Amino acid sequence: MSQTLITTLGRSSEPTTLLRRFLALDAVVTATNGLAYLAASGPLGRLLGVDSGLLLGLGAFLTLYAAWVGFLASRPQPPVLGVKLVIEANIVWALASLVALFTWFDASAAGATWIPLQALVVGGFAALQHFALRACTPRA
Repeated sequence: MSQTLITTLGRSSEPTTLLRRFLALDAVVTATNGLAYLAASGPLGRLLGVDSGLLLGLGAFLTLYAAWVGFLASRPQPPVLGVKLVIEANIVWALASLVALFTWFDASAAGATWIPLQALVVGGFAALQHFALRACTPRA
């Protein structure tokens, strides 16, 4: 991914600002998802063809995870280890979502659309955060 594209997406050429913005956007999107799953696990479960109890648990997890990612975004210099953990968690989430869709879930048409789309978004966050972190880290 080119540095120009990343700086355009983050609307800054300052690597730390880019990283913090990508983390903050991840936190907002994740919290929105988590809170929706918590508040409407029944209707969303029926719509997506996914167990509402699973969505409730995922909603709680995502809400806590979003708070942690938001905390990292609030730091003037997000810790490298914390950011790497977020990137790795996002990669695992994206891959696990796709594996679950094809091996575990009996998703509806809406679920078969939603699950890959959210996996793509989460994978996109991982990529943006990775490249922004690389730009922040001095090369040896």
